[in-house]
Amino acid sequence: MNKQELDILLCIKETPFINQRKLAEVSGYSLGLVNAALKNLVSEDFLTTSYELTKKASAYFEKTSPKRAVILAAGAGIRMVPINTETQKALLEIKGETLIERQIKQLHSVGITDITVVSGYMKERLEFLIDKYDISLVYNPEYFTKNNLYSLYLVRKKLENCYVIPCDLWCKENPFNKTEVYPWYMVTDEETINTDIRVNRKGQLVRIPYSSIGNKMLGICYLDAELGALVSKKLKVLAREAKYSNSFWEEALYSDKKMLCYAKIVPANDNFEINTFEQLRDIDSDSLHLKSEKINIIAHAMNCKPEDVVNIKIQKKGMTNRSFLFSLKGKRYIMRIPGEGTDHLINRREEANVYNTIWDKHLSDDIIYINPENGYKITEFLNGARPCDPFNENDVKLCMKRLREFHNMNLKVNHIFDIFERINFYESLWTSTESQYLDYCDTKAKVFSLKNYIDANKKDYCLTHIDAVPDNFLFYKNEYGEEEIRLIDWEYSSMQDPHVDIAMFIIYAMYDRENAEKLIDAYFPEGVDNKTRAKIYCYISACGLLWSNWCEYKRDLGVEFGEYSLKQYRYAKEYYKLACELIEKENSNA
Repeated sequence: MNKQELDILLCIKETPFINQRKLAEVSGYSLGLVNAALKNLVSEDFLTTSYELTKKASAYFEKTSPKRAVILAAGAGIRMVPINTETQKALLEIKGETLIERQIKQLHSVGITDITVVSGYMKERLEFLIDKYDISLVYNPEYFTKNNLYSLYLVRKKLENCYVIPCDLWCKENPFNKTEVYPWYMVTDEETINTDIRVNRKGQLVRIPYSSIGNKMLGICYLDAELGALVSKKLKVLAREAKYSNSFWEEALYSDKKMLCYAKIVPANDNFEINTFEQLRDIDSDSLHLKSEKINIIAHAMNCKPEDVVNIKIQKKGMTNRSFLFSLKGKRYIMRIPGEGTDHLINRREEANVYNTIWDKHLSDDIIYINPENGYKITEFLNGARPCDPFNENDVKLCMKRLREFHNMNLKVNHIFDIFERINFYESLWTSTESQYLDYCDTKAKVFSLKNYIDANKKDYCLTHIDAVPDNFLFYKNEYGEEEIRLIDWEYSSMQDPHVDIAMFIIYAMYDRENAEKLIDAYFPEGVDNKTRAKIYCYISACGLLWSNWCEYKRDLGVEFGEYSLKQYRYAKEYYKLACELIEKENSNA
């Protein structure tokens, strides 16, 4: 049977047959197609000659109809800023009802009670569903580093005769049925260029280039027994391949460039994927979740109404914080929200003091608001700004010139960033008493042995950025069309040896030794003595261990930094050896 015949067979099951014209009206197919389908259904023994269902049809319905559902609710919903910092996306309230509870009730209304929810971010917020709705809760420990293909892989044994549902979808009409006659994937009738799929004339879903016009994907899918088993096998293969770590589960639905199921087309105006603050505002302007603390802070700080804050978009996630862009009265701004565990890592009063010290020096982006208690910060967006390219020689020279100009200002604050104290402090925050690195104790002892040399050769302290990494040097053109360099993100800034900033740039850029030497020479165009060079090597080693310990703490919070974390540990070990070689050479020449 083809799709049209199956649709007509389902119509007869749900609406007793009256005549062909009425059936055409209900099914949406032409009268000619209805007559041809009825003829084939009779000949295949799915209908009697009086167009009643046969035992064969009933058996087919039993075989293909839904028995369970999986709701994917593991993701952090980072596009949902600032709401995602306050609640789990599945629990967004629309018209007095949370998204996931509406979905569960819609499933219950068609007899589906075997429901599994895959959780991850804020998993504890979903625990109540177990008792309230008798659902099963499966935890995805890799929700932060992998996309939902891995979530579905975890429940791959449940996919036969199963609905797969994203938790961020609101459907006006119940998208689920007591009976299904073939597998399908839901798309809207809306044409869009923000998709890579379209419905062809046969009702099939085919892949297209992303910039082409197609149908908007909504994510709900029904897998019958046969396709559910196939998808389960494909997930088992794909989940093992690193290149699919960031993939959506729909990769398992494709064969060549075609989905292995039909399209279910629904009205765009009645079915909404809620991915952003403004999408929620559009569908329910009275939602309680629009009363966001962060938006209210903006409104208070900038003397506006919450609804004046528009064009809210996630900014690239930083290593320490989350930030989002927004527009207000035609101008763009950035709001910073401190990330996981930063209350242990950063003294926000000291940060506010730094900004107060540099506010009139044209060193940083322009601060509109900063809260010394919780670290919330609003800054003007630098239009057209770009970060330093650490492998562009001219960029690097200009950044080192700017960095040295800052150091030469000899600014003062009342707090110090003690690298070795911070190494111990970050270590104390680990949930485990041991490092993930088996030779950590030996490495730490070697790094700490460099402290005597640093202390014997350090220069006078001044205000130092500490986080002077390539991404924090922004090139932009000011109102006069002149190019400037602004140094952003001063939250670690303290009194220190300014040469620490050179080391920080090197390890963040993940330079090899040749590039590290070039950077040192760019900071010291007049030349540098061997003692200073050896001291910078010591800083590279110590700062490598510092950030390695920082990464181990953040990993305990579910935040992974991949290669960066491993590289920092390697800097600690390798530059310990290089520093010792330089110091030994210096001593032999003395």
